[in-house]
Amino acid sequence: MIIAVPKEIMPGEKRVALTPDVAKRLVKKGLEVQVESNAGLGAHQSNAAYENAGAKIIPEVATLFANADLVVKIQRPILNEALGKHEADLMKAGSLLLALLQPLAHPKDLNLLAERNISAFAMELLPRITRAQQMDILSSMSSAAGYKAVLLAAAALGRFFPMMTTAAGTLPPAKVLILGAGVAGLQAIATAKRLGGQVEAFDTRPAVKEQVQSLGATFVELELDAGEGEGEGGYAKTLSEAAHQKEVALIHEHAKNADIIITTALIPGKKAPILITAEMVKDMKDGSVIVDLAASQGGNCALTESGKDVVAEGVTIIGANDLAATLPIDASQMFAKNMSNFIQHLYRDNTFNLDLNDEITKGALVTHGGHIVNEAVKAALEN
Repeated sequence: MIIAVPKEIMPGEKRVALTPDVAKRLVKKGLEVQVESNAGLGAHQSNAAYENAGAKIIPEVATLFANADLVVKIQRPILNEALGKHEADLMKAGSLLLALLQPLAHPKDLNLLAERNISAFAMELLPRITRAQQMDILSSMSSAAGYKAVLLAAAALGRFFPMMTTAAGTLPPAKVLILGAGVAGLQAIATAKRLGGQVEAFDTRPAVKEQVQSLGATFVELELDAGEGEGEGGYAKTLSEAAHQKEVALIHEHAKNADIIITTALIPGKKAPILITAEMVKDMKDGSVIVDLAASQGGNCALTESGKDVVAEGVTIIGANDLAATLPIDASQMFAKNMSNFIQHLYRDNTFNLDLNDEITKGALVTHGGHIVNEAVKAALEN
């Protein structure tokens, strides 16, 4: 069985789906790993490193796709402008695809995969259960994004991050507000604390209070009815309009004093909730910084522009997209290890077996047998 690792062609993407050390493990399992020439250069992984791991280097991407039983990618398939063909059309009919497909944001792209009879897995849809923890690419990439968000904020902030005792006197630490205490938020908290910031964090889910406090941050708590802030799988869910207004008012009070705000609030399959209004930005300190990790889904700040840095009312607003891609070495390593664990979950008796009764397999599978099989994606297509 052949696993193909193409070079990512999405603009700005430097990661690679499998690293040489992970490829070596899969080769030892009896799988053949084929890698497009220079696929790993953005993550500083050479062709020679892959060859030393037992993988084969394939110069032509069309040949790579045509031979593959399983294609592993970071980003969803897109048009290969050099060939004038969509990556989905390059794949062998009946093959498998593993990638971050963003199916709820781009559901119509899945029609191409279904038409090719591709069994496609959206790795971000893996269920959050104990058995799937070692395959959880979304958590790995969110951790990288939370870390990098704080570094971007520190670089944009015109003051020191930690308390500094200088010849000119003592300078207070930067005040940091983290909105959302999921994986990205918790990593942002930890990073901001390491840099010496005074950190507080807000989340609608009372269950994360202990985690926030264990990292040395202050938990900003919103009083809600039991279960109102937490949905299926431990994710935050959309609040009622009354609860959302209470939420915004509470955040407003804390935003006034913040030097840095990192926003991470996402609801799967929906537009990101607005937590920082234009009026709130007006009340923030001149020179303060917002890093919006929800920019690709509309942003948590009303003034966020996806992929851009803007200044409004003296506040720098960074519309951060896919920050994990800016850490390609470690992010590729984490991605590859998660991917390898999922591949081994599928690979049984020298072939890829899709057990549609298995919670992990079923949860991530979006196209199979010529059809879109994920119920949430099917519903998105109907709207």
